[in-house]
Amino acid sequence: MKTENHELVAAYFIWKREIIRFLRSKSRIAGSLGMPLFFLAIFGMGLEGALRSSSLGGSYLDFITPGILAMVLMTASVFSGAIVIMDRQFGFLKETLVAPVRRSSIVIGKSLGGATTAVFQGLLILFFAAILGAGVHPSSWLMLLLLMFLISASFVSFGIAVASVMEDMHGFQLVMNFFIMPLFFLSGALFPLSSAPEPIRIASYLDPLTYAVEALRHLAIGKSSMGFGLCLAVIAAFFLLSTSAAIHLFERIES
Repeated sequence: MKTENHELVAAYFIWKREIIRFLRSKSRIAGSLGMPLFFLAIFGMGLEGALRSSSLGGSYLDFITPGILAMVLMTASVFSGAIVIMDRQFGFLKETLVAPVRRSSIVIGKSLGGATTAVFQGLLILFFAAILGAGVHPSSWLMLLLLMFLISASFVSFGIAVASVMEDMHGFQLVMNFFIMPLFFLSGALFPLSSAPEPIRIASYLDPLTYAVEALRHLAIGKSSMGFGLCLAVIAAFFLLSTSAAIHLFERIES
C-alpha cells in the first residue's frame, strides 16, 4: 500500500508540474488556439451559406465545431510529448529517471497533465464557438469532458512514445506535423464522410481521430455517422495501445 501511494504521489507531482508549466506559458495558449479559431471563423462562418445541406443535418458551423475541438485536443496533446525532449536537453529528465519510482508513473503523470491542459484549451474553443453562434448543447457535459480527457490522454501518450525515441526538437515537430495533418483532414472534421470518395472513406476508417470526431459530434450536437459505442471502443483501444507504447519506449530511455 505504501509503495502504491508513493507512485501516486510521484504521478501527482509530475501532473502538477505540467499544469504549472502550461499556465506560465501564455504564448503557448494563444498560439495553440490561433489556427482552430481561423478554421471556425473562416470556414464555419464564411462557408456557412455555401455548404449548408441536408447531409450536414444543420449548419456548417455546428458541424465543424466538434471537428475543430478534436483538432485542438489532438494538437495540444501530441505536442506535450515535446516536453520529454526539452527535459532531456535541460537535464531535468535525467533527474526524474533516477527517482525511486516506476517510469510508468512518470508517463501517467505526464499523460494526465498534458490531457488536462488540452481539455482546458478544448473548452476555450467551445466558448469561442458559442460566441460565433455554434449551436453546441451537450446533453451531458460530464460525458463530454470525460470523452475529451480520454482523447487527449491517448494523443499525449502517442506524443510521449514518439518523443522517447527522438532527441531533436525540430525533428519531433516535423514528425508530428507529418502525422497531424493527414489525421485531421481524413477524420471528416471538415466534411461529411458520406460524401467523400470511397478511397478517402476507407482511409478515414483507419484514422483514430475519425472516431474521436464522430463521438464528439454525437455528444455535442446529437448527430453522427457512426455508433457512439463503436467510436468509444476504438478510442479506448487507441488509448491502451498508445499508453502501452509510451511506457515501453519511455522505459528504454537511458538515465
